[in-house]
Amino acid sequence: MAVGLGKYIVDGGLSLRFSPRHADKVLQTSTLDLALRDTQTKFYALDMKRGVEADFKVDDGFNIAKPRIQDVAQTGALRYMVSTYDFRDQVIRDSDFGEGRRVVTFANILQHKVFPLAEIVDFMLTKGQEEMGRPVEIEFAGVLDVDARGKGSLYWLQIRPIVERKDIVDESILGLPDEKVLLRSNTALGHGNIDNVDTVVYVRPENFSSSNNSLIAREIEKINRNFTERNEGYVLIGPGRWGSSDTALGIPVKWPHISSARLIVESSLKNYRIEPSQGTHFFQNLTSFGVGYFTIDPSSNDGIYDVDFLNGCDAVYESDFIRIVKFPAPLTIGINGRKGSGVVVKPEVNTSI
Repeated sequence: MAVGLGKYIVDGGLSLRFSPRHADKVLQTSTLDLALRDTQTKFYALDMKRGVEADFKVDDGFNIAKPRIQDVAQTGALRYMVSTYDFRDQVIRDSDFGEGRRVVTFANILQHKVFPLAEIVDFMLTKGQEEMGRPVEIEFAGVLDVDARGKGSLYWLQIRPIVERKDIVDESILGLPDEKVLLRSNTALGHGNIDNVDTVVYVRPENFSSSNNSLIAREIEKINRNFTERNEGYVLIGPGRWGSSDTALGIPVKWPHISSARLIVESSLKNYRIEPSQGTHFFQNLTSFGVGYFTIDPSSNDGIYDVDFLNGCDAVYESDFIRIVKFPAPLTIGINGRKGSGVVVKPEVNTSI
């Protein structure tokens, strides 16, 4: 956990790790050197002034401020979350009073039980595991009333099962030469083999315009419904961010609209290069369902997407925006999530070009 907005953790900031069952034993604050070196010094917050003075932008970080813990702690807003380094006695005191540096320890919450955070999180994890039948990961956010000891709220933001996939991926598949590969990603999510998928649904690059993204989303929803009714899976390929709420950045589908996709691919175009979705909640959730995810940028030689091969295959469905190709046998799909590499092997078929 961390002080401020959760974006700080997603971006790789120095968060505090603790066990809800052993909240009084935190490795990062066990010694003075660790506490001063491995704890948070800044945090993310909404810049209320910038939101009023400036026009809103597509960039969701335009009104995010990153103040120093030291500056904000002096206002009393971080009470119970910070301790104070007493440089004279070379100790950390579990209070936000004093002259020294403020250190994010959450000691008053975790060790001194000012707020029952550890107990609540333990309940969330335990109850979640009981209901889902397997270990879970959760996301939570809290607000403390620094003027009233023990008062505050904790909000359960997300819960998803932890799915362990032990499938062994044939490394020879991942190492196939480029001419034998339909798709190759160097930034893949998921792990193992994806079986029994013989169909590719892809957005036609030659006809793509982001102004049509809403129309494409509705068409894919209808296509997915047919796959769901037949209990079949497919590979989904398109430009930009799948699941983006901003139609300028990608096709605004929701999870139910692509629920039968077994592999989701984001491929950049020369004139349409959008930062990929990895790290967003939309795609973190997919791992719970065993769905693979590829990012490919052929124009930068980052991965392979042989769209000419697909265009040369007979289509079972074709519109202005979408093409569907069904192969006579299941595709060979392998993902090594530890290395971030994934491959879809090109099937042996007769093409029309």
